[in-house]
Amino acid sequence: MFKKILVANRGEIAVRIIKACQELGIATVAVYSEVDRDARHRWLADEAIPVGPASPAESYLCIEKLVEAALQTGCEAAHPGYGFLSENAQFVEALQAAGLTFIGPDPEAIRLMGDKTAARRHMQAAAVPIIPGFDGPDPAPDYASEAAKIGYPLLVKAAGGGGGKGMRLVPGPDALPYAIEAARREAQSAFGDATLYLEKYLEQPRHIEFQILADRHGTVVHLFERECSIQRRHQKIVEEAPAPALDGALREAMAQAAIRAAASAGYVNAGTVEFLLDKAGHFYFLEMNTRLQVEHPVTELVTGLDLVQLQLLVAAGRPLPFSQADVSRRGHAIECRIYAEDPANDFLPSVGPLLQVAEPSGPGVRVDSGVRSGDAVTVHYDPMLAKLIVHAPDRDAAIRKMDRALKNYAILGPQTNIAFLQAVLNHSEFRAGNLSTHFIEDHFSNWARSKPPPDLAFIVAALQEALSANEPGLRRQPVDRDEAGNPWRRSDGFRVGGRV
Repeated sequence: MFKKILVANRGEIAVRIIKACQELGIATVAVYSEVDRDARHRWLADEAIPVGPASPAESYLCIEKLVEAALQTGCEAAHPGYGFLSENAQFVEALQAAGLTFIGPDPEAIRLMGDKTAARRHMQAAAVPIIPGFDGPDPAPDYASEAAKIGYPLLVKAAGGGGGKGMRLVPGPDALPYAIEAARREAQSAFGDATLYLEKYLEQPRHIEFQILADRHGTVVHLFERECSIQRRHQKIVEEAPAPALDGALREAMAQAAIRAAASAGYVNAGTVEFLLDKAGHFYFLEMNTRLQVEHPVTELVTGLDLVQLQLLVAAGRPLPFSQADVSRRGHAIECRIYAEDPANDFLPSVGPLLQVAEPSGPGVRVDSGVRSGDAVTVHYDPMLAKLIVHAPDRDAAIRKMDRALKNYAILGPQTNIAFLQAVLNHSEFRAGNLSTHFIEDHFSNWARSKPPPDLAFIVAALQEALSANEPGLRRQPVDRDEAGNPWRRSDGFRVGGRV
């Protein structure tokens, strides 16, 4: 097993990886940008190295700086988390060239699954159902005729990306030229690749994904499914396991398709095979995410397995310590992503200081968080603050527990989506399990709420927290002292003396 690894990320996923390493006795090195010099992940790690300005391109996305940080601190491997460089084959190759291990799949698998058109053709060859579409040469000689063969409505999609970028819904032939032009422009801007393909639009589909684990000794297993249909702007905000819509036969068919998908690509480490499920019960390959997913905790809670530790095990060359027959699950888990955003204003991010953060707790309640009171939400990074995950014996009990946990989650400062998540959890269609990727637009298109005044005691507590932040011993502060013994903050963020 590794003795020291670089955590090439920030926020809650960096904290999650560091905690998993601590349990295994693995030392960690954090990287941080200038605005993250007092971030939680930086202080939890055994060592920390600054990697540049706030701009991700000059810090968390700078391959050269990250490789140098790993070499400088004597790391043997790097864990990318999710986002940033987690699905960047060049990063993997740069690490390997420096004699370091990437805790994830090989670059060939990342490239294959990162090209959506190549992945579609590969899945078709592996007998994995794909959505009807056109993934031929781009630009195509005649998009109109190809679209007519598929039938309307359809989607124009970017071959080199995801997250809804470079994607346009085309209701009819008149809208096709504009959709292609707009999608191509956005794809080039977001991914540096303007290649497009066409895909049949499925009405009211459910988004089901299967967690895959594979080692270098020929073992490929699935850890069951997660339902991720509750999405805003094509990004998930509520996930659960097991999926309410699957019966035994359908679950097994999808699981075997996911295993074929991973095995045919020579996949190693943790990955996720994503499907769309239509109203008739037919499922289709959507994409494969070649990394740890944001929603991995729901799988951990129902299976009792630590996915990050298993990633480390596989990356170190060890075989998985179990077979498919050994994998079982218990109860029901739900995850809600806590964002600093305004759901009543098209989910626009909200920035500013987090004056007070009060997290829920109790049996079956887990909070994966990258922030604490006194931190700030900035414009530089994704506004996700934390993930709230609950586990209970069944789905109804899990919904009740999540509702209670959300009520006990208080954040004073930027606007958050907590109240919106409560509304989703308490909607009759959600409770009945009638979900689709259009759930929010169908049921919450005009959602708005009046913001209640914060509780007076909560304001007092927040003020006390803010005032005590400069007192030694009450909050971790990167301070030094001058010759007269007065505290001062160094430009590099480190401190000498003082209490934590």
